[in-house]
Amino acid sequence: MVSIVEKVSEKVNVDEVAQLAEVAAEKTFSLSIKIGIAAALLIAGFILARLAAAAIRNQFGSIKGVDQTLVPILAQTIRYAIIFLTIVMALANFGVETTSFLAVLGAAGLAIGLALQGTLQNVAAGIMLLVIRPFRKGDYIEAGSVGGTVDETGLFMTRMHTVQGLFIAVPNSILWSNTITNYSRLPRRRFDMQVGISYDADLDKARDVLMQLLLDDGRVHRSPEPLVVVRALGASSVDLEIRAWTDRQSYWDFNFDMTRKVKLALDEANISIPYPHTQIVMSPEILDKLSGGQAPKQTRSNQVQGSHDTGSDNKGSDNTNEKRNKPKPGSGRRGRKPRNIPA
Repeated sequence: MVSIVEKVSEKVNVDEVAQLAEVAAEKTFSLSIKIGIAAALLIAGFILARLAAAAIRNQFGSIKGVDQTLVPILAQTIRYAIIFLTIVMALANFGVETTSFLAVLGAAGLAIGLALQGTLQNVAAGIMLLVIRPFRKGDYIEAGSVGGTVDETGLFMTRMHTVQGLFIAVPNSILWSNTITNYSRLPRRRFDMQVGISYDADLDKARDVLMQLLLDDGRVHRSPEPLVVVRALGASSVDLEIRAWTDRQSYWDFNFDMTRKVKLALDEANISIPYPHTQIVMSPEILDKLSGGQAPKQTRSNQVQGSHDTGSDNKGSDNTNEKRNKPKPGSGRRGRKPRNIPA
């Protein structure tokens, strides 16, 4: 037994074991320090990115002359850039070479880009919208079937709200691929309204009444001058069109007020506005079926009773009643031939 212990002690060097233990402890301590530094860098980087984005929103949002549409996407770009640099620094802390990391990241980015083509299209569309700037924050726009007031344009989507108080998030690629109509870009808008009058109405009088409405309203611009023109001769009306320029801010109030005033002014001038009528014509057989066969008989009895009540005894009416009650030759009751009655 003693010989076995002596042989093992000869093969195992106590100094080497101690040295290995010391190296393992140093490696573990160094690795734990690196992990702690990487975690601290990541936490600090994410916090710094969020604070930087918030600072950009607050500072640039209060500066006059800065396009507020650029602020959200600028804040997001700074935030993602800080996060990316933080990740690179954390990996460099573990001894990862940044050049090789960037090469791997480029290859991975190509694969991710092919898989997320729609998302990258939104990013590219968002950048183009910010460069060309067809709309700004606070503008009311329509693109395709989407319409609303722009709140924010980000890297991936544009946030809007409707006049009904609904929130809409529209991908940037949809806005970029459709025709954008901006109702808030220009300071003035033209008011167009069509009014139909009867063919029997006085055309010049109707034009004068409508033109006077425009001239009496202070919201109507004198240049270009307002117009009342005959647009078309319709099937049942003469169609007039009102054209007047007004400020963009007062457009809808002017629209609602003018619609009401046009109706009241035409009524006061005794100018009728035609509207479609529906006339139903039914044959006597259908009327007889609908009334159950009673309406025609009641009508004839009422006519006869009315003639007796009025005491009318002229011969014309009597002859008419006789002719009405006299059977036609060759016809009889229930369609049978009359019988020969002996004298």
